[in-house]
Amino acid sequence: MAGDRLPREVIAMRVARELQDGDVVNLGIGIPSLCSQYVPEGRTILYHSESGVLNYGPMADEGEEDDDLINASGQFIKQMPGMSFFHSADAFGMIRGGHIDVTVLGALQVSEKGDLSNWMIPSRGIGNVGGAMDLAVGARRVIVAMEHTGRNGDPKIVSRCTFPLTSPECVSLIVTDIAVISVEQDGLVLRETAPGWEPREIQNETEPELILADDIKEIAL
Repeated sequence: MAGDRLPREVIAMRVARELQDGDVVNLGIGIPSLCSQYVPEGRTILYHSESGVLNYGPMADEGEEDDDLINASGQFIKQMPGMSFFHSADAFGMIRGGHIDVTVLGALQVSEKGDLSNWMIPSRGIGNVGGAMDLAVGARRVIVAMEHTGRNGDPKIVSRCTFPLTSPECVSLIVTDIAVISVEQDGLVLRETAPGWEPREIQNETEPELILADDIKEIAL
Protein backbone atom coordinates (compact mmCIF):
# COMPACT_ATOMS: atom_id res chain seq x y z
CA MET A 1 0.00 0.00 0.00
CA ALA A 2 1.35 3.40 -1.04
CA GLY A 3 2.33 6.01 1.52
CA ASP A 4 0.71 9.36 2.14
CA ARG A 5 0.87 12.12 -0.42
CA LEU A 6 3.04 15.07 0.48
CA PRO A 7 1.27 18.31 1.40
CA ARG A 8 1.65 21.38 -0.77
CA GLU A 9 4.11 22.95 1.65
CA VAL A 10 6.47 19.97 1.37
CA ILE A 11 6.32 20.08 -2.43
CA ALA A 12 7.37 23.73 -2.17
CA MET A 13 10.18 22.84 0.25
CA ARG A 14 11.59 20.33 -2.23
CA VAL A 15 11.39 22.79 -5.12
CA ALA A 16 13.09 25.49 -3.03
CA ARG A 17 16.16 23.25 -2.81
CA GLU A 18 16.57 23.72 -6.57
CA LEU A 19 16.92 27.50 -6.26
CA GLN A 20 20.55 28.55 -6.16
CA ASP A 21 22.19 31.56 -4.54
CA GLY A 22 21.76 34.64 -6.74
CA ASP A 23 19.07 33.17 -8.99
CA VAL A 24 16.42 35.48 -10.44
CA VAL A 25 13.22 33.49 -9.89
CA ASN A 26 9.60 33.93 -10.92
CA LEU A 27 7.03 32.00 -8.86
CA GLY A 28 3.62 31.14 -10.29
CA ILE A 29 0.26 30.92 -8.58
CA GLY A 30 -0.52 28.22 -6.00
CA ILE A 31 2.15 25.80 -4.79
CA PRO A 32 4.96 27.71 -6.56
CA SER A 33 4.28 30.87 -4.55
CA LEU A 34 5.00 28.93 -1.33
CA CYS A 35 8.62 28.30 -2.37
CA SER A 36 9.73 31.70 -1.08
CA GLN A 37 9.05 30.46 2.46
CA TYR A 38 11.45 27.53 2.31
CA VAL A 39 14.68 28.62 0.62
CA PRO A 40 17.67 27.01 2.39
CA GLU A 41 19.50 29.32 4.79
CA GLY A 42 22.37 31.23 3.26
CA ARG A 43 20.89 31.54 -0.22
CA THR A 44 19.76 34.88 -1.62
CA ILE A 45 17.04 34.65 -4.26
CA LEU A 46 15.91 37.65 -6.34
CA TYR A 47 12.18 37.18 -6.88
CA HIS A 48 10.64 38.70 -9.99
CA SER A 49 6.99 39.34 -10.83
CA GLU A 50 5.28 40.23 -14.10
CA SER A 51 3.47 43.01 -12.25
CA GLY A 52 6.76 44.93 -12.13
CA VAL A 53 8.80 44.11 -9.05
CA LEU A 54 12.23 42.59 -8.44
CA ASN A 55 13.83 41.39 -5.20
CA TYR A 56 10.78 41.05 -2.98
CA GLY A 57 10.88 38.92 0.15
CA PRO A 58 8.91 35.98 1.53
CA MET A 59 5.32 36.40 2.71
CA ALA A 60 4.71 39.23 5.15
CA ASP A 61 4.18 38.50 8.82
CA GLU A 62 0.76 39.15 10.31
CA GLY A 63 0.34 42.85 11.00
CA GLU A 64 2.96 43.86 8.42
CA GLU A 65 0.79 43.47 5.32
CA ASP A 66 0.86 46.19 2.66
CA ASP A 67 -2.06 46.23 0.20
CA ASP A 68 0.31 47.30 -2.59
CA LEU A 69 2.76 44.42 -2.09
CA ILE A 70 1.39 41.03 -3.17
CA ASN A 71 2.69 38.00 -5.04
CA ALA A 72 1.10 36.11 -7.94
CA SER A 73 -1.30 34.38 -5.57
CA GLY A 74 -2.45 37.64 -4.00
CA GLN A 75 -0.49 36.96 -0.79
CA PHE A 76 1.22 39.82 1.03
CA ILE A 77 5.02 39.92 0.66
CA LYS A 78 7.82 41.50 2.65
CA GLN A 79 9.82 44.48 1.52
CA MET A 80 13.54 43.92 1.02
CA PRO A 81 16.55 46.27 0.77
CA GLY A 82 17.10 47.02 -2.91
CA MET A 83 13.55 46.07 -3.88
CA SER A 84 12.63 47.80 -7.14
CA PHE A 85 9.44 48.61 -9.02
CA PHE A 86 8.90 49.23 -12.73
CA HIS A 87 6.38 49.01 -15.56
CA SER A 88 4.86 45.63 -16.37
CA ALA A 89 6.21 45.99 -19.91
CA ASP A 90 9.74 46.13 -18.48
CA ALA A 91 8.99 43.06 -16.34
CA PHE A 92 7.98 41.13 -19.45
CA GLY A 93 11.02 42.51 -21.26
CA MET A 94 13.17 40.87 -18.58
CA ILE A 95 11.44 37.54 -19.21
CA ARG A 96 11.65 37.78 -22.99
CA GLY A 97 15.25 38.92 -22.78
CA GLY A 98 16.27 35.72 -20.99
CA HIS A 99 17.03 37.32 -17.62
CA ILE A 100 14.95 34.91 -15.49
CA ASP A 101 17.03 31.97 -14.27
CA VAL A 102 14.18 29.81 -12.96
CA THR A 103 10.40 29.88 -13.11
CA VAL A 104 8.29 27.59 -10.94
CA LEU A 105 4.84 26.97 -12.42
CA GLY A 106 1.80 24.89 -11.67
CA ALA A 107 0.42 22.61 -14.37
CA LEU A 108 -2.72 20.91 -15.57
CA GLN A 109 -0.71 18.50 -17.73
CA VAL A 110 2.95 17.82 -18.50
CA SER A 111 3.86 15.46 -21.33
CA GLU A 112 6.71 12.97 -21.54
CA LYS A 113 8.53 15.48 -23.77
CA GLY A 114 8.16 18.29 -21.26
CA ASP A 115 5.26 20.00 -23.02
CA LEU A 116 3.29 22.19 -20.60
CA SER A 117 -0.44 22.86 -20.37
CA ASN A 118 -1.42 25.14 -17.54
CA TRP A 119 -3.78 27.85 -18.71
CA MET A 120 -7.09 26.31 -19.78
CA ILE A 121 -9.40 23.43 -18.87
CA PRO A 122 -11.40 22.79 -22.06
CA SER A 123 -14.40 21.35 -20.23
CA ARG A 124 -14.81 24.65 -18.38
CA GLY A 125 -14.19 26.75 -21.46
CA ILE A 126 -12.24 29.36 -19.56
CA GLY A 127 -8.58 30.02 -19.00
CA ASN A 128 -6.04 32.61 -17.94
CA VAL A 129 -2.71 32.88 -19.74
CA GLY A 130 -1.11 35.47 -17.44
CA GLY A 131 2.66 35.43 -17.89
CA ALA A 132 2.92 31.65 -18.21
CA MET A 133 3.60 31.52 -21.95
CA ASP A 134 6.35 34.11 -21.72
CA LEU A 135 7.89 32.41 -18.69
CA ALA A 136 7.75 28.92 -20.20
CA VAL A 137 9.66 30.17 -23.23
CA GLY A 138 11.85 32.86 -21.71
CA ALA A 139 13.08 31.40 -18.41
CA ARG A 140 16.31 29.42 -18.53
CA ARG A 141 14.82 26.62 -16.41
CA VAL A 142 11.17 25.64 -15.92
CA ILE A 143 10.19 23.62 -12.84
CA VAL A 144 6.63 22.36 -12.41
CA ALA A 145 5.23 21.99 -8.88
CA MET A 146 1.87 20.21 -8.71
CA GLU A 147 -0.16 17.30 -7.42
CA HIS A 148 0.59 14.11 -9.38
CA THR A 149 -3.04 13.50 -10.33
CA GLY A 150 -6.15 15.63 -10.80
CA ARG A 151 -9.13 15.79 -8.48
CA ASN A 152 -10.75 12.93 -10.36
CA GLY A 153 -7.61 10.79 -10.15
CA ASP A 154 -6.56 11.23 -13.77
CA PRO A 155 -2.79 11.44 -14.37
CA LYS A 156 -1.44 14.94 -14.90
CA ILE A 157 1.82 13.53 -16.30
CA VAL A 158 0.68 12.28 -19.70
CA SER A 159 2.07 10.85 -22.91
CA ARG A 160 0.59 13.74 -24.87
CA CYS A 161 -1.10 16.88 -23.58
CA THR A 162 -4.78 17.02 -24.50
CA PHE A 163 -5.31 20.49 -23.02
CA PRO A 164 -4.22 23.61 -24.97
CA LEU A 165 -0.44 23.98 -24.76
CA THR A 166 1.28 26.76 -22.89
CA SER A 167 4.60 25.85 -24.51
CA PRO A 168 6.18 22.72 -26.03
CA GLU A 169 9.22 20.95 -24.56
CA CYS A 170 9.96 23.55 -21.90
CA VAL A 171 9.78 21.68 -18.56
CA SER A 172 13.03 20.35 -17.09
CA LEU A 173 11.89 19.10 -13.66
CA ILE A 174 8.55 17.96 -12.18
CA VAL A 175 8.05 17.90 -8.40
CA THR A 176 4.77 16.35 -7.22
CA ASP A 177 3.22 15.05 -4.03
CA ILE A 178 4.69 11.59 -4.70
CA ALA A 179 7.78 12.00 -6.89
CA VAL A 180 10.58 14.06 -8.39
CA ILE A 181 10.93 13.44 -12.14
CA SER A 182 13.40 14.98 -14.56
CA VAL A 183 12.64 15.48 -18.24
CA GLU A 184 15.48 14.04 -20.28
CA GLN A 185 16.08 13.47 -23.99
CA ASP A 186 15.20 9.77 -23.58
CA GLY A 187 12.05 10.43 -21.55
CA LEU A 188 10.94 10.98 -17.97
CA VAL A 189 13.39 9.82 -15.30
CA LEU A 190 12.08 8.98 -11.82
CA ARG A 191 14.71 10.31 -9.42
CA GLU A 192 13.02 10.56 -6.02
CA THR A 193 9.97 9.01 -4.38
CA ALA A 194 7.79 10.21 -1.52
CA PRO A 195 8.16 8.19 1.70
CA GLY A 196 6.27 4.91 1.47
CA TRP A 197 5.92 5.00 -2.33
CA GLU A 198 7.43 2.34 -4.59
CA PRO A 199 8.37 3.14 -8.20
CA ARG A 200 5.66 0.78 -9.51
CA GLU A 201 3.04 2.64 -7.47
CA ILE A 202 4.18 5.96 -8.93
CA GLN A 203 4.10 4.39 -12.40
CA ASN A 204 0.46 3.44 -11.82
CA GLU A 205 -0.31 7.13 -11.32
CA THR A 206 1.63 8.17 -14.44
CA GLU A 207 0.57 7.69 -18.07
CA PRO A 208 3.94 7.51 -19.89
CA GLU A 209 6.53 4.88 -19.03
CA LEU A 210 9.01 6.16 -16.46
CA ILE A 211 12.75 5.50 -16.68
CA LEU A 212 14.11 4.50 -13.28
CA ALA A 213 17.26 6.35 -12.24
CA ASP A 214 20.14 4.17 -11.07
CA ASP A 215 20.19 5.98 -7.73
CA ILE A 216 16.49 6.51 -6.91
CA LYS A 217 16.15 7.92 -3.41
CA GLU A 218 13.49 9.08 -1.04
CA ILE A 219 12.61 12.78 -1.14
CA ALA A 220 14.64 14.56 1.52
CA LEU A 221 14.36 18.15 2.68
